[in-house]
Amino acid sequence: MTSEQPSQADALREQILELVGKYHAEAFPERPFVGGISKVPVSGRVFDDHELRLLVESGLDFWLTSGPFAEEFESKFAKVMGVRHAMLANSGSSANLLALSALTSPRHKERRLLDGDEVITLATSFPTTVNPILQNRLVPVFIDVQLGTYQADIEQLQEAIGPKTRAIFMAHTLGNVFDLDVVMKLAKEHGLWVIEDACDAVGATWHGKPVGSFGDLATTSFYPAHHITMGEGGAVLTKTKPMRKIVESFRDWGRDCWCAPGASNTCGRRYGWQLGDLPCGYDHKFTYSHIGYNMKATEMQAAVGVAQLTKLDGFVAARRKNWAHLREGLADLEDFLLLPHATPGSEPSWFGFPITVRPEAPFSRLELVEHLESRRIDSRPLFAGDLTRHPAYGDIPHRVVGPMPNAELITNATFWIGVYPDLGNQQLDFVLETFHDFVSQKHLNETG
Repeated sequence: MTSEQPSQADALREQILELVGKYHAEAFPERPFVGGISKVPVSGRVFDDHELRLLVESGLDFWLTSGPFAEEFESKFAKVMGVRHAMLANSGSSANLLALSALTSPRHKERRLLDGDEVITLATSFPTTVNPILQNRLVPVFIDVQLGTYQADIEQLQEAIGPKTRAIFMAHTLGNVFDLDVVMKLAKEHGLWVIEDACDAVGATWHGKPVGSFGDLATTSFYPAHHITMGEGGAVLTKTKPMRKIVESFRDWGRDCWCAPGASNTCGRRYGWQLGDLPCGYDHKFTYSHIGYNMKATEMQAAVGVAQLTKLDGFVAARRKNWAHLREGLADLEDFLLLPHATPGSEPSWFGFPITVRPEAPFSRLELVEHLESRRIDSRPLFAGDLTRHPAYGDIPHRVVGPMPNAELITNATFWIGVYPDLGNQQLDFVLETFHDFVSQKHLNETG
């Protein structure tokens, strides 16, 4: 009886997974696009039966915390990103908090970030790039960005470095790339840490090298809007084993032990440590060297990620193709719209297509966005615009480097539309047609 159970279970497992494939075909059929009726989203999950099969497979294993799928994903993703180590987290925002918190570790000795140290970041940022700075009692130093690329203003970056500056923590906004040559050169000259927020930019390169492989740390997100998804999820990337251990410690309750879930005595001396004021031989699995969190991802998330990772190259190629389609189709409207371009030296992995309505245009961003929405074309502002103008950040300790006219313009006039892989020529052509109809009507009304 006992010997027959595994084979029966295996047979049932195969039947379940076969049914999952059939279910996907019935539950998620392709639907025809009808302009003005069908929605044109800015982003969304793109998947097939492979993701569903692995998700169900992980459920059948009932290995709920990180396990074999997580290990497989971390190993493969690290290679894709050009680093030695990728550590899964429960979100990209958590990855940002883990990455910056890791720099406060006493193990960095004199390089450890301390209360009041300054971290340079972008004013036009997503909140969770800036929040970890504040949560670690550090001081954000905000700089402006360049229009068109929406990456760091390099002159202000240089001006921002002062006696208390200890790190640079910036995003590769919307999949474009900030000037890594300048950033890494300044970091080396001034002894600064660098964290690349690559949540928007998985698959982007700088002079042929993967974005996320330059800084001391990098972060990615696997939210459904991003290049690959686990639903929720993120990762911290690093090139060194000591930094990996620190990140994992902060992620896993702050423990000193680095055993994988379910493992024990990886170090070979579980009861042979003497740390802090604890008695010699205190269980290493329950010894804490950092003020940490529980930010681990689940095995089910990782299973979806493993399937998604096989599609990454195609996803990135589709995003680039869709971006080029929009760029070419809107080129004749550049008198009214400031269109994006890649940072020289980069090959972006576009997250979206940013557009700034020129101040001299006969219409506002609000008018244009409302018209797009009336045609069921989604758009988004460039995240928070100028973050310093939001209620949550009115009284925070911070420093601003000079005037930020571009951040001001972005707050008032910039938005972005989708390029994600599920959009095809039919949707994009409808978007272009809608833009042209709107601009033509506004221009006609102005000229009378």
